[in-house]
Amino acid sequence: MAERETFDYVIVGAGSAGCVLANRLSADPAVEVLLLEAGGEDTDDEFHIPAAFPSLFKTQHDWNYETVEQKYLGKSTYWPRGKVLGGCSSINAMIYIRGNRADYDRWRDEHGAVGWGHDDVLPYFVRAERNSRLGGPLHGTEGPLHVEDRVFTHELSHAWVDSATTWGLKPTDDFNGESQEGVGQYQVTCHQGRRWSTADAYLRPAMDRPNLTVRTHAQTTRVLFDGTKAIGVSYLDKGTDRAVYAGREVLLSGGAVNSPQLLMLSGVGPAEHLREHGIDVVAALPGVGENLHDHPAAGVIWSTKGSSDLVSAATPLGMVRYQLTKRGPLASNIGEAGGFMPTIDGLDAPDMQFHVAPTLFYDNGMREPTTPGFTAAATLVEVASRGRLRLRSANPLWRPEIDPSYYAEPADFTAMLAGLRTLMDIGRGGGLQRYLDRPFLPDRHDIDDDALGEHVRQHTQTLYHPVGTCAMGTGEQAVVDPELRVRGVENLRVVDASIMPVVPRGNTNAPTIMVAEKAADLISASRAGR
Repeated sequence: MAERETFDYVIVGAGSAGCVLANRLSADPAVEVLLLEAGGEDTDDEFHIPAAFPSLFKTQHDWNYETVEQKYLGKSTYWPRGKVLGGCSSINAMIYIRGNRADYDRWRDEHGAVGWGHDDVLPYFVRAERNSRLGGPLHGTEGPLHVEDRVFTHELSHAWVDSATTWGLKPTDDFNGESQEGVGQYQVTCHQGRRWSTADAYLRPAMDRPNLTVRTHAQTTRVLFDGTKAIGVSYLDKGTDRAVYAGREVLLSGGAVNSPQLLMLSGVGPAEHLREHGIDVVAALPGVGENLHDHPAAGVIWSTKGSSDLVSAATPLGMVRYQLTKRGPLASNIGEAGGFMPTIDGLDAPDMQFHVAPTLFYDNGMREPTTPGFTAAATLVEVASRGRLRLRSANPLWRPEIDPSYYAEPADFTAMLAGLRTLMDIGRGGGLQRYLDRPFLPDRHDIDDDALGEHVRQHTQTLYHPVGTCAMGTGEQAVVDPELRVRGVENLRVVDASIMPVVPRGNTNAPTIMVAEKAADLISASRAGR
């Protein structure tokens, strides 16, 4: 009989969290770590050129998910998810936002996530960060994750910030400082004009360690159990079923779609649902796949005059310029500027985030621009609506059923209307006005709420921030405890955005990295018996 291949830790998913875990755990030379990634390596130029990220959507590097038809939109929506080393950090818009202090205190106070309040998690944000401008005590300067002021910012982004401050929003040069509220230019996870994913920040510096093994094109199909003890995983290696074993723990870092799907395929989840698919129940956890939510976004677009468009740089000459200098429009992350504000008085934190882009950007950037343009998007970051994820089949190659239930709660829709009205108002004054030719989408702004609501229904898309499907906490619906251990089983943790009981206000890549940094400490402490 062949000897079983065994590692101390088997990590499933080399994304924003998995790369962090692989680095931190393998830093102990006495620990053997295996990292499995369903996708391939991030070698194509498009991974490293900031403005090229939309070209990676719907390619072999994307899980290319679709939601079910949304009741309040009348359509399904496309969800890109990174299927490559670095995961979504290799295909995202690189905006570095941590979320609001209130988000993490809410995890602790309302969901029982002891040890995850803002003051608890701040050191992990700082530990991860290597900020090129900002320093302590709120920012790190020695971590592996480069965070910088973008080397190229379009004049339209500067003009929008000017108009937003003229309208009444305060300027800020640090959305991750004492106050999140205000408008300004976003910092990005780039290094000297080049994308800096978690594959760059965490995985490559560890790849030469003899105790770290990385396997790509290895899709995990289920967790293996001995009773209720996780002992390894099965995965497909170029179509061949293989098994690998974990002497200590299996760590799931597949994200808010793949981690709950894998749990259910392995017999951990809502018992009745699992039995419907002929899956033996290892642990009945009704919360697996529940609590799915995301940041919905919808934009207002103008055609422009007297200015350039980022698309004009997408030429052979523009590519040569970027390759030689790492400067110019291709160093833009597209969503260059934005801000946070409350749409109603009395909120303890902003419920609305803005993202602006000096080009026509809608339908996830999949539409070919037909005119030079400018996009300002409203993004709801305090989300009341909740959906769920379910299996369509016990076959691990089938895509799950994804239902974020956008706008199921009317308050979400009302806030989106208010956010878009604000963006229309901002476009009427300040420095931006002289660059705006006419409304493009919608094609007029003097419309009532019914017409604006129809615009929202037609043009809502994901802001790529699904969370919550393996929620952390202590209640009956919690899937993992505050140490990220899956309830009802042994030697199994989930470490990714799915454990977030409530989505942070803002882009979720930095919070996911924080989760993995803290998890690495929890896992190491457990190994040491602390």
